[in-house]
Amino acid sequence: MFSRATILFVTLILFGPGALADNHSPWGHARLTPTEYKPLKVVYDVTTGDPEVLAHVLDRVSYLSKITGADPFDQSIVLVLHGASPALFAIEHYDRYQALQRRAQSLTVGNLVTIRMCKLAAEGLGYRPEDIQGFVEMVPMGDAEIVRLQYEEHHAYMQ
Repeated sequence: MFSRATILFVTLILFGPGALADNHSPWGHARLTPTEYKPLKVVYDVTTGDPEVLAHVLDRVSYLSKITGADPFDQSIVLVLHGASPALFAIEHYDRYQALQRRAQSLTVGNLVTIRMCKLAAEGLGYRPEDIQGFVEMVPMGDAEIVRLQYEEHHAYMQ
């Protein structure tokens, strides 16, 4: 009596596209939205002392740099280290965190990423500037640097 096309049409009208999905995905599947990203200014607030968490942050930073063109003239990606994170960049911990330190240093090549460390946090953990790897810039206070980057240089805030 009714054609298959008519039944399909009525089903879609009454129940939406989810009516044809299986029981585990009643809304269908996600759609990929192609997006082109322009160079960005971003500051990452990094307080972790966990090397795995920091490695994940470095992955995100690396990918962000890549998809925004990796242009040191038009983009700025800054990691501000404070809290427990200074210990991960201490020279005395090179053997323990060698892979992490090398990865972080490689991101700073070509000024694609800048890594800054809170001097107060480092001192609180017993480190002076000479105790920290040379690719890290020391700033007087991490919180003040994050605020400065946001308000004076228009960086978006990321954690």
